[in-house]
Amino acid sequence: MSDPRGEIRRGAAAKTGVPLAAGRNRRDRNSPASVGGSSGALNPAPFLRRLFLVLVALPIVAAHAQQPPAYPVKPLKLIIPFPAGGPTDILGRLLAQKLTEAWGQNVVIDNRPGGGGVIGAQLAVKSLPDGYTLYLGGVTTLVLATFTHKDLPYDPIRDFAPVTQATISPLMLMTHPSLPARSLKEFVAFTRARPGQINYASSGPGGTGHLAGELFQGLTKTKLVHVPYRGAPPALADLVSGEVQVMFGTLLAAVPQVRAGRLRALAVTGPVRSIAVPDVPTFAEAGLPGYDASSWNGVMVPAGASRATITRLNVELVRILRAPNVLDRLAADGPVAVGSSPEEFAAYIKSELAKWGRVVREAGVRID
Repeated sequence: MSDPRGEIRRGAAAKTGVPLAAGRNRRDRNSPASVGGSSGALNPAPFLRRLFLVLVALPIVAAHAQQPPAYPVKPLKLIIPFPAGGPTDILGRLLAQKLTEAWGQNVVIDNRPGGGGVIGAQLAVKSLPDGYTLYLGGVTTLVLATFTHKDLPYDPIRDFAPVTQATISPLMLMTHPSLPARSLKEFVAFTRARPGQINYASSGPGGTGHLAGELFQGLTKTKLVHVPYRGAPPALADLVSGEVQVMFGTLLAAVPQVRAGRLRALAVTGPVRSIAVPDVPTFAEAGLPGYDASSWNGVMVPAGASRATITRLNVELVRILRAPNVLDRLAADGPVAVGSSPEEFAAYIKSELAKWGRVVREAGVRID
């Protein structure tokens, strides 16, 4: 028996010209059951491929999001704990100029004198450890202050991270030309005959110049009167004018006065003569071989700064300090450029703490 519905379907196919199987196949392809194959199950391959690509990309995107921006991306500040015009300030401005030229970001000088450099150091340690606040410290604030100040508001080892030692500077014994002594031996004899009558200036209590004077008195059995100032510039100015007679100071700011004849240099510290004043003998040459005192400066950042930031600063500052024009410029005025690693600088600070601790204890210097 024939199926009437089959006959109808075959008749419709004949009229349209579309084979029955083709129509059925077209319908089957569009039906949900045809997606993913004849089995009727969903094909997971395209979805899994997309998921795999997303999962692979996520760590890359996350790492890129966590990567710190290039340093530096804004101006920096260099805190100098002494007045403008002094040896630390002169060095700081040279470094700031060179960093500005190298990075295209201004390095602003912030002079914060007072308290023998303690005020500037305290400000630095309270700054954010983001690498945008630098501190030009030295033997006074990073070493001597720990022994001479009863309640020092910072710890040089704990609160600072060393970047590089910038310079080491010999000290020079200078007198006003009105003093008749023209050599170290004559000066020692002159002061021994006048205990308590000769004044010596320093950049502040507990500083290098102050303790250099104390060390000198202990070795020579002389008695000088200490006159502290708020920084080297006013001390040097009063020495030139004759308000005080003697000063133990760095060469950087004093050499021009010596060359002009406004001051008389009797001796310099260090194993060899300084090329800045080649006619001035060392203390050993002048008859006092046991006298060893020098000043130094270095760049620090607040503790907590990233290693990457410290390395970036160190590399650039060492490059600057070893540039021939910078070496020559510093040497001509007295300081010797160093440019050490952070680890070398940290070790040097610890050795200086040991050395000057003995001097301070023997001299009995204390600032309350």
